[in-house]
Amino acid sequence: MPIRSPRGRAAAYRAVWQWPLRSPVRLAFSVVVLAGLVFGLVFLGGQLGAGTSGGGSSAGGQQDERRDAAGSGISATPTPTMLPPVTPLTPDTLPVDQAPPQALEAARVWASSWVNHPEGMTPQQWIAGLRPHTTDEFLGVLAGVDPANVPAARVTGPAVAVRVAPKSVEAEVPTDTLRLSVLVVSTEAGWKVSRYDRV
Repeated sequence: MPIRSPRGRAAAYRAVWQWPLRSPVRLAFSVVVLAGLVFGLVFLGGQLGAGTSGGGSSAGGQQDERRDAAGSGISATPTPTMLPPVTPLTPDTLPVDQAPPQALEAARVWASSWVNHPEGMTPQQWIAGLRPHTTDEFLGVLAGVDPANVPAARVTGPAVAVRVAPKSVEAEVPTDTLRLSVLVVSTEAGWKVSRYDRV
């Protein structure tokens, strides 16, 4: 029959913890059982701790092996190898006397087409004369220029290189009223003008 009152539960608990005290045999038996439980818990805890520390000792063993390898002259990381010598890069600028004659001729011919704007010439005709010597990108810029506003009428001398690079040449071309600074670049279709300005 279950115990339903608090007083009955207290009496049951009191009977349980007073049971070992009623005789020396019961007390000795209780001490042996309690000692066995404590020993079992300590032994089980030691086994679990040994498994965890075993992993740590393995890591420690690896560290010891690394130390031994370092002590014996064996490096854990490979030493970098010697790289082959680097070929010198092509300079950005070259001496002006190395300007390709084709680039200078392209600058002169382009300037001759630029100053060619007789009265009555339409912008389309002027652009058509520049087209063979001009990059496609720069033609779009020149399409907005009115040839009537070009102040020069003729080229008065050869194109002279002022800056030379492996794929481009900046040249000056004299005209009857001003000097033109023309940038000529190397394209698949030959040397063509990609920019001009007044000096």
